[in-house]
Amino acid sequence: MISLTEENYLKAIFHLINDENTVTVNELSKFLNVKMPSVNNMMKKFADKNWVHYESYKPLKITDSGKKQAALVVRKHRLTEMFLVEKMNFGWENVHEIAEQLEHIHSETFFDKMDEILNYPKFDPHGEPIPDKDGNVIAQDLKKLSSCEVGEQVIFTAVTITDDDFLSFLNEKKLVLGKKIEILNIEKFDKTMSVKIPGNKTVLSKMVCEKILVKH
Repeated sequence: MISLTEENYLKAIFHLINDENTVTVNELSKFLNVKMPSVNNMMKKFADKNWVHYESYKPLKITDSGKKQAALVVRKHRLTEMFLVEKMNFGWENVHEIAEQLEHIHSETFFDKMDEILNYPKFDPHGEPIPDKDGNVIAQDLKKLSSCEVGEQVIFTAVTITDDDFLSFLNEKKLVLGKKIEILNIEKFDKTMSVKIPGNKTVLSKMVCEKILVKH
């Protein structure tokens, strides 16, 4: 059985892994706020389980088995978030911390039943793909709102962070997933955007636009 600590490391790997299937000990240390020697010790254990290829002072190469285990932890988290929103009427800004706790339940049947009740959703309430039972993740071709130009019309598809304050801010702006966003103006000085959404016009700072993912 995988421990809670191991699952937290696996989830960190899922979020940090690059296109070459590598991540560094230093990146994990910063992401988890854990000292480097502790990360090295855990990665040696992961190497014994064939989840990573570990060599001192070199990036960790994540194996297919390691990628699957990492995706399955994230699957539990994102399914839980979706269940809380869809079946228990939580706001999308209130589910992350609860899912952080429930994701460590080890019953695969429990999460399979949750998946069935939700009719097998592909994405969580924040627009992030939910890995399937084999750890496969749907690839999305998204870009940051901050990279868009005046006149573009795009669809709000996901967010890069699930911070309560940020999501509450989006609620106040009536910005929800699936809404069309038209870029009306971009200030040259600070890249603040004036945008139009159905029934409303609003202004978004560059910091906010960096955290909103869109597609055409």
